[in-house]
Amino acid sequence: MVGILKRGWIPLLIVVVAAVAVVVVYRVHGYFGSNNEVTRPGAGLAQDAAPFNPKVVTYEVSGMEGAVATINYLDLDSNPQRVDNAPLPWSITLTTTKPSAGATIIAQGDGSSISCRVIVDNTVRDQQTSTGVNAQTSCLVKSA
Repeated sequence: MVGILKRGWIPLLIVVVAAVAVVVVYRVHGYFGSNNEVTRPGAGLAQDAAPFNPKVVTYEVSGMEGAVATINYLDLDSNPQRVDNAPLPWSITLTTTKPSAGATIIAQGDGSSISCRVIVDNTVRDQQTSTGVNAQTSCLVKSA
């Protein structure tokens, strides 16, 4: 009998500690559990953020008719994008629900004149024009 107790006291202790832990977690769960209606998303009791209009950013590049351009821009997640041999005029519209985003575009064409424009929510935020052989231009909006 003593031999059985010498070998079995550690597994018995583990079972007792696990049982006590389950009871404690169950009791604490009643105080801090997920059944609390105030913290459930969409319950109407929590101060949910009010919906807002997304930002709309439009990049535009224009130049001589029949010209093509290499265009580099940052999408609204700040990932670099490249468009090779884009016929001019060229544009792209991006939408985000982030509170702020940076907008950058660089374009180089094969004509003697090129322009870029960044429009945020129907407002022109930056516009640049460049002339010369294989003209290059850039537009930057730090916080759209």
